[in-house]
Amino acid sequence: MTLNPLPLDDADIRFDPAWMGAAEADALFETLLAVVPWEVHRIRLFGREIDSPRLSCWIGDAGAAYTYSGTLFTPHPWPEALRPIRSRLLRELGIDFNSVLANRYRNGRDGMGWHRDSEAELGRDPTIASLSLGATRRFALRHRHAASKRLAFDLPPGALLVMAGQTQRHYLHALPKTARAAGERINLTFRRIVHLSDD
Repeated sequence: MTLNPLPLDDADIRFDPAWMGAAEADALFETLLAVVPWEVHRIRLFGREIDSPRLSCWIGDAGAAYTYSGTLFTPHPWPEALRPIRSRLLRELGIDFNSVLANRYRNGRDGMGWHRDSEAELGRDPTIASLSLGATRRFALRHRHAASKRLAFDLPPGALLVMAGQTQRHYLHALPKTARAAGERINLTFRRIVHLSDD
């Protein structure tokens, strides 16, 4: 594994554009398209509820519930195809991720605006491991208080991006929509819920 640090102050962000081989990434992409129960999540934006501009599925261990944009998500069970990825991340990062948010971007009109992963269930300084599959898309980061501190780069299939330390405190990130032709993409953001529910 070659996770190289990205040149951003106030952050711990590492990136490997070829963490997973092309054939394995393609096979995992096709499997997840077929087996994940994709849903349209409702989110709150500027005081009103709208459909999220992507399909999603919250997956995890029993009790790894997650509240996002005012909605509580109970995890779906882990698909068999994701168990080896979870084990590899544990070996290489030393973190036993107990959940993953799977996002499916159907074309360039699907995207995600500026946000940070700062929900209470993730703890104070969470580590989030993001695996990209399918079409290459542009990813952007910007500092919350210093406009000059920003970075944008492509996420090809098989790329792993790890955001740790104080990254979520200081930076917002986005997957901008694009008018250019773009195929389907799946993004897997592995997380560790630290406040497990009793349900």
